Amino acid sequence: MVTLGTEIPGPRSRELLRQAAEQTPQSVSHSTPVAIASAKGALVTDVDGNTYIDFTGGIGVLNVGHCPDAVVAAIEEQAREYIHTCFMVVAYEPYVQLAKKLNEITPGSFPKKTMLCNSGAEAVENALKAARAYTKRPGIISFEGGFHGRTLLALSVTGKQHPYKEGFGPFAPEVYHIPFPNPYRCDQCRESPCERHSPEYLHEFFRVYTPANNIAAVIVEPVQGEGGFVVPPKEYFAGLKRVCEENGILFIADEIQTGFGRTGRMFAMEHFGVEPDIVTTGKSLGGGMPLSAVTGRAEVMDAPQVGGLGGTYGGNPIACRAALATIEMIERNGLLARAEHIGRSVLSRFQDMKNEYPLIGDVRGLGAMVGMELVEDRSTKKPATAEALQVAKRCWEQGLLIVLAAGNVIRTLMPLVITDEELEEGLGILERSIVEVDGRRA
Repeated sequence: MVTLGTEIPGPRSRELLRQAAEQTPQSVSHSTPVAIASAKGALVTDVDGNTYIDFTGGIGVLNVGHCPDAVVAAIEEQAREYIHTCFMVVAYEPYVQLAKKLNEITPGSFPKKTMLCNSGAEAVENALKAARAYTKRPGIISFEGGFHGRTLLALSVTGKQHPYKEGFGPFAPEVYHIPFPNPYRCDQCRESPCERHSPEYLHEFFRVYTPANNIAAVIVEPVQGEGGFVVPPKEYFAGLKRVCEENGILFIADEIQTGFGRTGRMFAMEHFGVEPDIVTTGKSLGGGMPLSAVTGRAEVMDAPQVGGLGGTYGGNPIACRAALATIEMIERNGLLARAEHIGRSVLSRFQDMKNEYPLIGDVRGLGAMVGMELVEDRSTKKPATAEALQVAKRCWEQGLLIVLAAGNVIRTLMPLVITDEELEEGLGILERSIVEVDGRRA
């Protein structure tokens, strides 16, 4: 599995990254100083011939793995037929087939319609536009710590300042952020949300900040991704949806990182028994191709005027064929059950590490979306951001690619096709890295 040379990164990686520093802006950074040559399944080989175990999955894009044969075959077959027409000029079957499939599998027993986009941010933008058009209201509620993209409206609803929003204002008006229940950071939320983190807090919000009849939609991630893999108390979303329904507010689930098997269900909101009015998807939808979608109640999706939603490349036929192959692979190969197996293994191993090493403050997650939060001191819960970066560095030096969230949370987004042997080797590298960075014992 892992095969490494004497020097990481190697000379070819260093040279390519030197050129990248000259030719691309510093804001487009790299979490690991290596350059890829090829990848398959859960393994990545760099330009110097080193092979790594991948726990990042392209930040949640590769649930079905690198270059799965079925997805590659679908891409090749479609590329020989036609590459692009723009669906708004000439319709084509892959777009319609994928829309139909998403209408069938997303949560909700009501008639749905789907539009296709290129990126998660674009899906969020269009979902919010549809919600405003349907409700005739301007206001949007999102959550502290939430991440929804880097375009203007998506960035406005994002609840994290650094590094995403600094220096980019002013942001879109009529966007409001409320607290998200974090059971680790709020002891009162361990079993159920406390008063401030309860769905009922919205009633106080409506009294103080803006009336309910000004709010078009609430948008929320079932599990916060960039916010640190935070899982709210199980009953939270049912209560949130109830308050939304009572006030004519649409409930939008951002499943861009959580969707397509990552949490052991096709969509994470299924764990909470809630049917969103709109679901945004992306990342692993396309199996590595740039593709996202907005799926919602038919009457909501039909609310914008003709031409009000769309985009030149949205629903590119090659990406659509890749997505259809990806969904079929998830269903046919039992990857939902595989995600549950991976999640149990990772969570158990992380819990053992937490019991052993005081650097680890909390472990949490759903399915194969598991996070490990590093803290300087368990009593103060001060984030150990410097140590997290050191752990990440030690990992890639030993052949494991990982990515952080919230600055101090190690998040696991390994492809669901990872073998048990690869998973075990990767977890071993991670544990060694933690010991090397902070050798304290609990």
